[in-house]
Formats: sequence, C-alpha cells, structure tokens
Amino acid sequence: MRSSKRLERIPPYLFAQLERKIAEKKAQGIDVISLGIGDPDTPTPPLVVEALRAAAGDPGTHRYPANRGRPEFREAVAAFYARRFGVSLDPATEIMPGLGAKETIFNLNLAFLDPGDAALAADPGYPVYTGGPLLVGADPVLMPLVPERGFVPDLGAIAAADLERARLIYLNYPNNPTGAIVPDGFFEEVVEFARSNDVLVVHDASYTETTFDGYVAPSFLATPGAKEVGIEVFSLSKGYNMTGWRTAAIVGNAEAVEHYWRLKTNIDSGMFDAVQLAAVAALSTEGDAAAREMSGIYQRRRDLVVGALREIGVDVEPPKGTIYVWAPVPEGHTSESYCEMVLEESAVVVSPGGAYGPNGEGFFRISLTIDDARLTEAVERLRSSLGG
Repeated sequence: MRSSKRLERIPPYLFAQLERKIAEKKAQGIDVISLGIGDPDTPTPPLVVEALRAAAGDPGTHRYPANRGRPEFREAVAAFYARRFGVSLDPATEIMPGLGAKETIFNLNLAFLDPGDAALAADPGYPVYTGGPLLVGADPVLMPLVPERGFVPDLGAIAAADLERARLIYLNYPNNPTGAIVPDGFFEEVVEFARSNDVLVVHDASYTETTFDGYVAPSFLATPGAKEVGIEVFSLSKGYNMTGWRTAAIVGNAEAVEHYWRLKTNIDSGMFDAVQLAAVAALSTEGDAAAREMSGIYQRRRDLVVGALREIGVDVEPPKGTIYVWAPVPEGHTSESYCEMVLEESAVVVSPGGAYGPNGEGFFRISLTIDDARLTEAVERLRSSLGG
C-alpha cells in the first residue's frame, strides 16, 4: 500500500520513535526511565476535573459544539488575557478554541500556506513547525537558534528569496526545546519584520505559565502592533497538566481567526462543550494558583537536574521557563550517539537535540515530567554514563 507523497516528505515523528524504543525495552523487562516526552506526571487540578464532571452530566453539552466555541470559554480566555498579560481581546472575533496546540499549529499551515510558499521556523524547534508546512506542500525555512544569540533568530539574516515566499513565522517563548526566554525588544523587532514582509506571526505560547526564579513570561500580543500582524496559540496542556484534554485557544488578529474558523468548519466539529467549561475553571483566578504551584514543582526538579549535571562537568544553563533542560552532549559524541548510549547503558531516555533541527546537534533535552524520586534515580544513572 503506497502512502501519499506528502507523507513521504516528512520523517517519522520524534516522540512516536521514542515511545517505540521505550516499549521495546520494557518488553525486555528493563526498567526504563523516560525523560524524553514532555507529558506532565501530576494530575489535572481538581477544580478543572470537577468542572468537567458537572458539565459532562448536563445533557445540554452532549450535542455538537460550535467551532467558534462557547461564549463562556471565549469570555474566560479574554478575562485571563486581560488579567495575566494586560491584553484586550474581543471574545466575538479574536478568540477561538483549538484542539490542542499541536493540532492548531498544523491547521494554520492548511489555512495560510499554498504549495511553494514557505514558513519560517525556529531551528531547533517543535517538530510541527517544520513537518506541518511539508504536509501541505509548502517548505519550512529554518531560522538558526544558537547559544551566542540567546536562542533568538537573526531576522536580518533570512535570505531575500525565502522572505519572498514566506507567509508564516513560527516563534515560541519560553522556548521548547532550549528553555530560552524572549529578550527585551525582540517582539517589537518581530512586529516590524512581519509588517515589512507581509508575514503572519504565530507565537506558540505553550509555556508562558511555567516559569522560574520570579520570571513572568509576556504574551506576544502585548507588544504594540502585534494584533495587526499576528496570532498566539495559548495551550493549557503544560501549565495546567491537561495534555490529554487537547485544549488550546487561538487568539489575536481577527481576520486570521476568521480564516482559521472557515478551515475548522470543514475539518472537525469543535471542542466538547464540557471540556470548554472545564477550561473556564482552569482560566479562573483559582487556576492561576494551580499553575504557579506547578511552576514551583518544576523549578525544584530543574534545580535537581542542573545541579547534578554541573557537578559532573556539564556546562548547562538553568532555564527560566518550560519543563525541559537543554544540555550539551559530552565531547566525542553526537546528539544521537549520546542518547543511544544513555538508553543502552543506563536505561534512561533523553531526546537528541538534532531531532529538533540541525542547530540542535550537540545538545540533548531532559524533560522534568517525572516525580522527584524517579528523576533523582535517572540523574544518578546519567552520572554513570557521563563518567561521574
């Protein structure tokens, strides 16, 4: 059976490969500790679960939802953005639910890219930024994120021919996989860049609620002029432990949201109303407290991992956001060879940096989404593989 040519354009999805390797080792009776996939290990906050339970028991939520989303959901997102970011959003025209950040980001490629167009994508970056354009017949143009620039792309280095084809630019701060935060002035530079080149900015705000050391992440939309040129994808997956709920929102430029709605009406039938009502609880002030509590847990785990790596000579910077630690591989290894060695010798799964793009080569990513005891054990195993 032959797959489509568009499917043949993309490599196997990184996390699907990791899951396969973990399953193979476990089938051999090996105790594998996975630090590879960013799936929160703690339960969804009780107030969210209770809201879902109550809403699911209401027969009024059992019919087709509206793609536009329930008014309560859109109003809750608007209230959250006003309270958290100081951003004013019109619930009627500038907010719409998305079935998780991954699906939302992919669908944006369908909505805005034609064959031959290009999307400017961070390298290293979340694989959907590059796989999505390929699946719709367009091309990803990689923007190197390097330590010397604080993992921020050099917009002035993008080739004129690529700018001519570019329709989208994908950004993500706090950044997966590097943990970098946006420097002062960069979002302002992005607004001017997008305006000058007629490019739609897509800011993936999946990690704004998971920050450390007193750092508070901004919304791209808080930048003057941002709503004229961009949208933001806000996800509840990581900050609220809701990865399995597939709950996000696309917010910002009203015309872009309208195009997205037109696409969505032809693809799916919307988000289950009960999940939308649960998201309303998550986006309340009580939900704010739950997200802050989770940041505290991840900061403690970050400190544990960074401290252990530094003790054995790994030059790693503690991130101020996300649920990951981005670290250089030992001398003499590629990203892939080191991760393979760690898996074989220590039964610990970490993600090879090269899987996130060519400029991720030389690094590996550790996810902080396991409990402290298992994380401590994993770090001890890593010590042995690093010669500690």
